[in-house]
Parts: sequence; structure tokens; C-alpha cells
Amino acid sequence: MRSAPTILHLDMDAFYASVEQASKPSLRGKAVIVGGLGPRGVVATASYEARRFGVHSAMPMGQARRLCPNGAYLIPRFTLYRQVSDLVMAMLRELSPLVEPLSLDEAFVDLEAGGAAHDSASARAAGERLRADIRAATGLSGSVGLAGSKMLAKVASEEAKPAGLLLIEPGTERELLAPMSVRTLPGVGPATGEHLRRAGITTVGELVEAGEDELVRMVGRAHGTGLYRMALGLDDRPVVAERDAKSVSVEDTFDVDLHDRVRIRGEVQRLADRCVQRLRGSGHSGRTIVLKVRRYDFSTLTRSETLRGPTDDPAVVREAAARLLEAVDTTGGVRLLGVGVTGLADYTQEDLFAQSSAAGSGGGDAGTGGTAGTGGAAVTGGAGGQGGPEAADGVSGAQEGPEPPGAPQEAAERRWAAGSDVRHALYGPGWVQGSGVGRVTVRFEQPGSEPGRVRTFRVDDPDLEPSDPLPLVGDVA
Repeated sequence: MRSAPTILHLDMDAFYASVEQASKPSLRGKAVIVGGLGPRGVVATASYEARRFGVHSAMPMGQARRLCPNGAYLIPRFTLYRQVSDLVMAMLRELSPLVEPLSLDEAFVDLEAGGAAHDSASARAAGERLRADIRAATGLSGSVGLAGSKMLAKVASEEAKPAGLLLIEPGTERELLAPMSVRTLPGVGPATGEHLRRAGITTVGELVEAGEDELVRMVGRAHGTGLYRMALGLDDRPVVAERDAKSVSVEDTFDVDLHDRVRIRGEVQRLADRCVQRLRGSGHSGRTIVLKVRRYDFSTLTRSETLRGPTDDPAVVREAAARLLEAVDTTGGVRLLGVGVTGLADYTQEDLFAQSSAAGSGGGDAGTGGTAGTGGAAVTGGAGGQGGPEAADGVSGAQEGPEPPGAPQEAAERRWAAGSDVRHALYGPGWVQGSGVGRVTVRFEQPGSEPGRVRTFRVDDPDLEPSDPLPLVGDVA
């Protein structure tokens, strides 16, 4: 614990939905829900206007539509979200060399390490300046928490939402935490919270009153000791700038169960190729190929195969995934498939051979192993698992949010999915408001403009084509 509140936690407000509202003027102040639009899709993020109807992250999309039938339901646009995230993270790194991203929209910053703050006044000034800079550069709002520890900084940013700043003065932690729900503390999920509730413990203050020995008896030594320390506001974890990546994976949930074995094999091959693209994009290779299959009855099977050396060869990953699939019974249907690579390294087996050959010949250029690549990487790092976007408590390492369920982005664009970017030869940039029965409806507007007009075209109109997202702030064409 520090004697000054120089650990900052930034959490962008309803990030995906806020980006959509900023880029689509007609949706500002409206209920916006971002996620998978198919029958089995889930909510990635809901705007604050939608949350008033009870919509929240990880909710089935069908339930969200029942709660908020008049909301705008859009596919995620991860290309744009990453661009905005990169801009925000760059601002954080100007404050300090110690920045620990938790997801696209959330990070810890050690202000003291960068000389940006040394006491409460300078920490508050740095936080307010950061919020203003983010607003100017992106048009979005972020909530900031400042405290002497990571846990308390995160609690503070949550209490500050939306678009606020809360500083917890060292020495006031226990007073602040006491009336809060036990679910406020990291690691206290629904199961632990219910277990504590049955014991008559619902607030952090009641945890302290119960005492460490009683908590150890209730939930075990490791968890009980940790809970007691957190209830006292004690947390000495440092801000860690980099975390080793541990896995790269992709998965798709299908709107209708797959029964055709040939189709299932084809989907696994496609997922393997996408996984390798992300693997290369992150500059890694891996030794262990993992196949995930969720069947019609929600039972989930995971199979893995470890290779002799790390690889980023798509053919090798495809073949390994196909072998793993042969050992899985898909009778009855498959609702989800996933392919991942673990045991990551920053070289491939071919690199080692090339280096050995170069050394034996007394010099020359080392061969390339094919690890270079471009594009985003869905890399899981640290000890945490992947959580839902903007609600990934306990997730460590910078991560992307999940891909939209179903087809990849290119296919979604061809289907004119709601929310995707388009450009018309005559009317300019816009976005798909909806499509069906051979028609696509487009609203022509862009960031900074007034709400635009709606026009309808044939889905095969030669003047209408998919487009890249426009920047949220600045001159747009």
C-alpha cells in the first residue's frame, strides 16, 4: 500500500457502445446494444440508455431484445475499437512507463513511476487532465479511479462511473469499503457471494467483523486470507507493464447446430487459419494445438496435441486440428467450435534450423521462420482467463474482445450486417441500419455530422460497397 494515491485505473464508459454512438450521430442518447446478432448471440456492451431497461454484458441477445425492443442492435467493429484503444493506451504511456492493460478499454497506470504524480493533488490533476485529453482525442468519456493500490483504484473507477473521477485518500479505505457489497471485491463472484450471504455476510464491513479465521473456515485458507486482506483494503500488487502471452485462440458459435461432418471439418479448418493469422499477428508461434467443441447439449469437450516444436504454419495447425476432431463424437450436433494454440514462443522450429545452419556455415543471413505478420492478435496473457468485453474482472494482459459469433468480419460485411460501414458512390459514407428480402437500408452520416438521411438499396447495388471505419474525431472524407 502506498502513502499517496498514485495508482490510476482507467475504465472507458460502455466502450463499444460509446464508440458506436460517437460514430453514428443518430444513435446519440439512444439505447445501443453491441454483440452477436444471431439467435445465439450475446451482448458485448450496452449503452447506459440500454442499461436502464435491464440490458447488460453477457446477456443472451434474445433476452436483450425482449427487454429493449426499440434499441439499436449492432455487430462489433473491432478494427475501430482497436484503433481507439491504441490511441488511449498511447496517452497512458505518456504518463508512465508502467501501464498494465486489462482489456481494450481498461488499464492500470503507476503515476509515480512516470513522475506524473507524487501526492493527492498532483494525482487528481493528472487524472482530470487524462480524462480531458481522451475526450478531446476520441470524443469518448472514461472513468478514473485513484488510490494507493490497484484494488482500490479499480473500486474507485467503478464508483466514479460514468464519466467521473474518484480519489481514495490513503487511510480512508476501510471506511469507504465497509458499506459496499462483498461482490465489490475481486474474486468474489456469484457463487462465493451467495455462500457468504447464507452465512449472513453481505458487506465488506461484515467480512472484517467475521475475522480471518472464520473466513478461512468458510472458503479455505488461500481464498479466506485473501478476502480478509482485501476487506481491510490491503493490496500490494505492483503495476506490471508487460505480461507473457500464453495462448491465442478463436471460436465461433453457430446459429443452428451443425450436423454435417464435412461442414464441421470445414469450419475447423477455417478456424485454424484464423487462429494462425492472429498467432502471426502477435509475433508468436506455439507447440500445443487445442480444439474446443461444444455439443448440442452444452457439454464442452477440449482436446489438445503437442507438437515436437513451435510452429505458425497454417497447414500444420489445420492438420493437427483435423486429427483432434477425429477423436470427438459430434453426433447430435455442434453449437460451438474453437481452435487455439498454447505454449507460445517468439520463434518457430524452422527458425532454429536456420540459425543452426547459419552458425555451421560461419555466417550469412538466418532464414525466416514466418513469424512476421500483420493484424490484430487475440492473445491471452497472465493468470486470468478471458472475460466478456468491458467486464473482464480478473483478466490479466491486453486482450481483444471476442469476434462476432458466426462468420468472420468479411462475411458479415457481405451480408450487410447491422452497424457495418459502407460507402455509396453518390451519397458517400454511411452505415447499415438493416437488411432483408433483398434490400439494405443505409443511414448516411459520419462522426461530427448531423443525423443523416436513410435510403434503401438492392443488396447487390454496384454503387454500394463495404468501407473502413472513419475516425471519431478530425477531418473525415
